[in-house]
Amino acid sequence: MAAVKKIPARLCLGCQEQKPKKELVRIVRSPEGEFSVDMTGKKSGRGAYICNNKECFEKAVKEHRFERSFKGAIDRAVYDQLREQLFS
Repeated sequence: MAAVKKIPARLCLGCQEQKPKKELVRIVRSPEGEFSVDMTGKKSGRGAYICNNKECFEKAVKEHRFERSFKGAIDRAVYDQLREQLFS
């Protein structure tokens, strides 16, 4: 009998729904403090997950969920950079 493989789930910062990890995009803050989009989910650093749509991203920004997740203030330029990486 084959074992059923567990699919890891993560919470989207925007819509606050549990979804399979593969359906979400990871935003990561490296140990040096740089933010980037991690499509592979393998980069080192503190990560937060979000759906790959603009509505979830904007809601997470508006409600300061990235700041809570990364435990600190985030500059406006970082949000602009992440928007560029995700939606261009």
